[in-house]
Amino acid sequence: MVREIMKDEVFLAEASEKATAEDTEIARDLLETLEAHKAGCVGMAANMIGVHKRIIAFDNEGSYMVMFNPEIVKKSGAYETEEGCLSLTGTRKTRRWQSIKVQYQNEKMQIRLKTFTGWTAQIIQHEIDHCNGIII
Repeated sequence: MVREIMKDEVFLAEASEKATAEDTEIARDLLETLEAHKAGCVGMAANMIGVHKRIIAFDNEGSYMVMFNPEIVKKSGAYETEEGCLSLTGTRKTRRWQSIKVQYQNEKMQIRLKTFTGWTAQIIQHEIDHCNGIII
């Protein structure tokens, strides 16, 4: 189900709770909402659809990927950039990392570890910030 985009900065500034196997419906809604906004959005976190769970969905080089409970465990290559967000107006300056290693759970709640670089890494960092209540 496509959900309304959350724009309340107080809500968005709250850290999200750990996701569980019971949250797969939220992940489906998040993915459908991202697909509905694909013309202007490359990633979303569950709090952007009004749910405080650590779930993100993003464009992973042309196909969508969902992560439950993502955590960056290694990072390298710091750089400064400017980003926009579907939940917020305008753009904001932020610091990102060129390469990140992420530990996460897939839709079967199996733990995975994967390295991402470039644009995909930047998207993931933005969405993990959302999970942590960080509004850039």
